[in-house]
Amino acid sequence: MSGLIVVTGAAGALGQAVAHAFIEQGHAVLLVDFNDAVLHSAYEGVGGNVQFVVADLTDGAATQAKLGAALAASGPAFALCNIAGGFAMGAPVHDADASVWERMLDMNVATTLNACRAVVPGMLSAGAGKIINVSAASANTGKGSMGAYCAAKSAVARITESMAQELREGGINVNAVAPSIIDTPANRAAMPDADPSKWVSTRQLADIISFLASAQASALHGAVIPVVGLS
Repeated sequence: MSGLIVVTGAAGALGQAVAHAFIEQGHAVLLVDFNDAVLHSAYEGVGGNVQFVVADLTDGAATQAKLGAALAASGPAFALCNIAGGFAMGAPVHDADASVWERMLDMNVATTLNACRAVVPGMLSAGAGKIINVSAASANTGKGSMGAYCAAKSAVARITESMAQELREGGINVNAVAPSIIDTPANRAAMPDADPSKWVSTRQLADIISFLASAQASALHGAVIPVVGLS
């Protein structure tokens, strides 16, 4: 594996784990997030070839302008890790406010699509690339009070499968991970009585994402890999 690695949602718990995994391997990393202060403080003192792009990935034009400009200066990305996303419980489907659906689709689907629009043309020109998306194990079926989230993450899985068929002849692998509960500070705070040792650690998930970006995963196209730990 060589070339620039783009990590979206890089200020979040999983984004930081993924970024650090690639930094430790000696790769140049471009870190993308909307939260400027958290993004820079999270990587203060980190060595290596690290660049930052502050952009709202739910805004297609802003993503194209800012991420596109960074890639024009640094060269095409070899791997795009679409970590940006979000989770929310909600009311029953028939009673859920439209804003809940819009938020889940924006955070999980729009961020993925907008990042791909900015990054894929360069990969096609280079004739190589890896795209790793984040779906969810819970999106395999619908769940009560999680209709918007399940629909959004299911869409990510279907987008992954479609892109894999579209891009494989261009030398690009598109795959996804589908984690269950991830061991993050936010999830520990939300579920204080749960046993986080049964969850998936951010480093475990980062290792699998790193594998999907490697030459060893060159035969994988359109896989949505469940990563569920003991949960």
